[in-house]
Amino acid sequence: MSVIISDDILQASQLTPGEFRQEIALYLFQTGHLTLGYASKLAEIHTNDFRQLLKQRNIPLYVYDVEDLELDLKNLRELGRL
Repeated sequence: MSVIISDDILQASQLTPGEFRQEIALYLFQTGHLTLGYASKLAEIHTNDFRQLLKQRNIPLYVYDVEDLELDLKNLRELGRL
């Protein structure tokens, strides 16, 4: 599948085509729609470079929320480690 972005939209964004792809990839990764691998592929940069881009933008590589913590605590209790 191909997506065509008109020159008008690209010019209005004031981004190069590469920057535009990176911004889309960052957004889709941050919202959980793409994995790190697919986002870096969309951005057309190496995975390590995409990680650096995430770091520069203060976008966490992993999201660990309260539900994850509670599940980990439950599992640790069941294993007798807490």
